[in-house]
Order: sequence, then structure tokens, then C-alpha cells
Amino acid sequence: MKPLAAALPSLLLRLLLTSTLGALGTNPGLVARITDKGLQYVAREGSVALQKELLRITLPDFTGDFKIKPFGRGHYEFHSLSIHSCELRGSALSPLPGQGLSLSISDSFIRVKGEWKARKAFVKLHGSFDVQVKGITISVSLVLGREPSGRPTITASGCSSHIQDVEVDISGDLGWLLNLFHNQIESKFRRELESKVCEMLQNSVTSDLQPYLQTLPVTTEIDSFAGIDYSLMEAPRATAQMLDVMFKGEIFSRDHYSPVTFLAPVMSLPEQQDRMVYFAVSDYVFNTASLVYHESGYLNFSITDDMVPQGSNIRLTTKSFRPFVPRLARLYPNMNLELQGAMASAPFLNFSPGNLSSTPLMEIEGFVLLPSSVKEPVFRLGVATNVSAMLTFNISRITGFLKPGKIQVELKESKVGVFNVELLEALLNYYILNTLYPKVNEKLAEGFPLPLLKDIQLYDPVLEIHKDFLFLGTNLQYKRA
Repeated sequence: MKPLAAALPSLLLRLLLTSTLGALGTNPGLVARITDKGLQYVAREGSVALQKELLRITLPDFTGDFKIKPFGRGHYEFHSLSIHSCELRGSALSPLPGQGLSLSISDSFIRVKGEWKARKAFVKLHGSFDVQVKGITISVSLVLGREPSGRPTITASGCSSHIQDVEVDISGDLGWLLNLFHNQIESKFRRELESKVCEMLQNSVTSDLQPYLQTLPVTTEIDSFAGIDYSLMEAPRATAQMLDVMFKGEIFSRDHYSPVTFLAPVMSLPEQQDRMVYFAVSDYVFNTASLVYHESGYLNFSITDDMVPQGSNIRLTTKSFRPFVPRLARLYPNMNLELQGAMASAPFLNFSPGNLSSTPLMEIEGFVLLPSSVKEPVFRLGVATNVSAMLTFNISRITGFLKPGKIQVELKESKVGVFNVELLEALLNYYILNTLYPKVNEKLAEGFPLPLLKDIQLYDPVLEIHKDFLFLGTNLQYKRA
């Protein structure tokens, strides 16, 4: 028993670490959180769309018999029914934990116009009618899901509608006769409209809302090097006050896919409700981008003598190096040099509250350009620097800017003896500040797009830097075609 007791804590710790890493592997790189304010905006826009749908629906004709003394039994028919106007008020969209959303519309109004005709034996009469439908209440559950491709899905479930009052005004010859049994007519109108409203709403979810959700991008091209994977990691998650949509948020190479060896962090989102939607963009998104551009060689560079400013104290020639690397000048007299630089590893962004930074490490190799066009390696340098970063938001894209610090150069290896790298440090500092970083900042200014549905625009943004993620709050507007 003693060996087992001694091994048990170690075993439990190993299981705990394994399960934790497994859970972390499912963390989203980006979360879009729709607040109650955002849901109510969506509800208002949805009711506007439903009003348009209601004006387009066709109501069925309906018939019935009447029996009034002393006229006896007759037959009536209501036809050419059309919704002339409608007003949907009191719309609300609320989270339905474990399912999706609940849409409710209350205190709404519809006006229907049409024609009627009645027949008693050989007598035929006709006229028009006007129906005012008041106190309409609609309730439907919207179940949210996820396709295997990573796109969102939506289906309508459990629709119910109720009409509080129907008023029928019948005009025409002997219209007063039909008004005598308006209760029967109003009851039929109520039943027809209640079933038709739910049928229309369910059809609208299937034919309009589901295709609209398909406009949410699963993958988006950033440039010729990279794209971003915005597939949903699970069905949108409804909680008591908000809806969270979890995206993979991984930037990948468009030329070839390489599995990412690090995990997205757990993000603890602030409980803020001032904006309609919040985007939590983790360092995983930015660092997978860094990995892609590093592996593509985008950050590699070379410096030749023709790129050195005319007034520089040093040229990339062996003659210029004579005072502090005499052996180089002796071995390779009157030859040009070339410096080739690359990042030692992908430079990752570090997120801490209110601060963004990076500590890129570069390796630079010096070559002599021999008359045979062969490049002979002669020394290797290590370059370190601290970089501060700033992220901004531009309409629908996250953009950035790097502000470099002073570089530090170290001689790592030399085939021509130890030498002072101070002059090379000044040359490299000039090149990095005036060529490399402007190139990187130009790319960062292009940014990458956020996952947005078609015709959605964002405005009034607020950005915060938290541990491991950028937190962007913004309002949204649907731009109607």
C-alpha cells in the first residue's frame, strides 16, 4: 500500500495537467460577445425585416355559411386578402441558455383588406371589407448550432402567436347582413392569421436568416501570404445576459499548412455591457500571424554596399573593415560584403494590462562576395531589441504599429578574428529603423478583418489591452441594401 500511496499524488497531478492541456487546446483564439444592447438592436432590425415579409405573404380565402331569420341559409366567401399595413412593436431578443435565443414580439398591429361575396339562392351580393388585428403577440425559440464546416446554423422551434382582438368592417350591399355574425368571421380570421404568422416566421428563418448567417466567413484571405480561420469551435453559447460566439482565430499560411505547436490562452473577459458587441482577440491570433510571416521569409533581409548611406562612416567593403578587422582585409582584399538577416524565431507579442511589447532576436550573417560570385561566410552576429506595439481599429480591421527601441549587437562567431561591432551596430540600427520596420508597419497597417456578417458596420470603438488578449468594444449598424 505504501508505494501506491506515494505514487498517487504524482498520478493525480499528471492526470490534472493532461486534462487541463486538453481543455486549453479547445480555447478559441477570438470570441465575439453580443450583449443585451446588441441583441435588442438585432431584435429591432429583425422586426423591420419581418414587417416586410408580412406585407408579402398571401392569406388564403375562406368561406362559410350563414343562417339568419327570415332570410334562411346562405353562403359567403372572403377572397383577395392582403395585408395592407402592419406595425410590429415591443420586439425583444433574449438569450436562451443551452439553446440559443428567444424572440418575442408584443402589442403589434396588422390591417387586412379584401373582397367578399355572398349567395342566397339566386341572389348574389359582393363588397369589400377591412380587418384590424390588434394585440398580436409572437414568441419563437431560435436554436443555434454549428455545421461541420464551422458555419453557424439557426432553426425556429416552438413558435406561438396570439391575437387579442379582431375587428371586421364589412361594406357593400347588405354588408350589414354579414356584420350580424361578425363574431364567427372574426374567429376565423384570428385562427388563419395566427397559423400564418408562425408559418411565415419559420419560413423566414429557413429562407432568409439561415442563408444570411452563411455570410459569416469561415476563412478569409489577408494577403498573398496568409489567411485566417474563423470557423466556429462550437455552437454559439447563450448565457443569462449575452451570447458568446467562439472562433478558432488561427492565421495560416496560404501555401502550406503547418500545425501550430502552442495553444490559445484562457481569456477572462470583463463583464462590460456598454457596447453592442465585444471582440476578445487573443495573442494566439497575432502570434500565429507572426509564425506564418516568419516561415514565409517575409522578415528576412539583406544589406549590400549600395544600400549604405553616402555619409556613413562604414562601407560594406573589406577595405572599410581594415582598421578594426585587418585579417578580413588581408584575406579578401578589395571585395564587397553582404549582410543577410533573419529572425532567430517568430517574434511573439506579449500582452499585459495596458501594454504590448515584443523582444525580437535576429541573426545576421556576414558574407564576402568573391569574384566567382560565391558568397563566403565570415562572421555571424546576434541582434536583440525591445519593441513596443500599438493596436488600432479601422472600420472592420485590427491594425497595428511597431515602435522599435535601440538594438544591441553581439558577435556570435567569426572566421576573421574578434572585432568591435560598434560601427556595424550603427549601420544595422539605421537599416532596421529606416527599412525593416517601415516594411513591417506597412503590413501591420493593412491589418486583418474581424468576422462580420454581410452589411454589418462597426462604429464607436473602445480598445483595451488585457493579459493575453485585446478587448475591443463597439456598436454595430446593419446597412440595408
